[in-house]
Amino acid sequence: MTMEHASHTVAATGQIQATLIGLPTDVGASRLGAAMGPDALRVAQLAPALQRLGVAVQDLGNLAGPPNPRGERDAQGMRNLAECLAWNRIAHDTVLQLLQQKRLPILLGGDHTLATGSISAVARHCRATGKRLRVLWLDAHSDCNTPESSPTGNLHGMPVSSLCGRGPKSLAALSGAVPALPASAFCQIGLRSVDGSEKSMIRELGLEVYDMRAIDELGMREVMRRALAGVNGPQNSDVHLHLSFDVDFLDPDIAPGTGTPVRGGPNYREAQLCMEMIADTGRLASLDIVELNPALDLRNQTAELVVDLVQSLFGQSTLMRDAP
Repeated sequence: MTMEHASHTVAATGQIQATLIGLPTDVGASRLGAAMGPDALRVAQLAPALQRLGVAVQDLGNLAGPPNPRGERDAQGMRNLAECLAWNRIAHDTVLQLLQQKRLPILLGGDHTLATGSISAVARHCRATGKRLRVLWLDAHSDCNTPESSPTGNLHGMPVSSLCGRGPKSLAALSGAVPALPASAFCQIGLRSVDGSEKSMIRELGLEVYDMRAIDELGMREVMRRALAGVNGPQNSDVHLHLSFDVDFLDPDIAPGTGTPVRGGPNYREAQLCMEMIADTGRLASLDIVELNPALDLRNQTAELVVDLVQSLFGQSTLMRDAP
């Protein structure tokens, strides 16, 4: 099926038209291996799992980009900026094209640097169509570092600051506007490893954050109710909901296959509830799945868990209940 044909099929059938985009790079990460993430998700049968839920799935395969040079920090304190920029331009251009064709892009990473390009495209599309953007950022880390504050220089720690206009200028400008989106559009969930400088940035930007203590105290249901308060209901039909799902959001006891694991993350049921409540909104319109590192996994169990959670994200419920 061509992408042009598929875009007309949406209006005819009401069926979700999703496109998988493999971006096999770990150029922004500290450890090698996330470049194999897209193929691990295919081995775990992501496309057939979605098709069983009635989603029409197209797979663009893995797109080509520059190799990982494993470079040293440059004069501005960053590693591999040119390569990261190239990959993010690929992500931006591909996601934007798919959104314009009324498809739901599913970016298969790769490291979390790629969210700079994908969310820049979503922000550009929302400006053009009058949509209100809401970004849920599921992650153990806030990714709010800047070249000046980063302890490593790895760009997978800078996408949020870049999207909010505080990161490297070339990345911050990808959407055609700086900032790409207001900080108020973000909601970060699951944080538990945040640098001191990132805490200052979170306060300065006024980011909405539910760290693991908030999840412990409030429960995942209440956290998601608050996170989705401006998304649910017919009065919010103009919302484009983007989910940026970093695999290290999950507790490493259930998801060991990631490069920067942090103990104390959401367990299986908490993660399932999170995904089910997002599905209940009916507003999900774009998705990143990043930081899956099969080199650190056990028999692809993390990829299989991610596929299970993505099924919940697209409407597979663990309970016998009618859709809201």
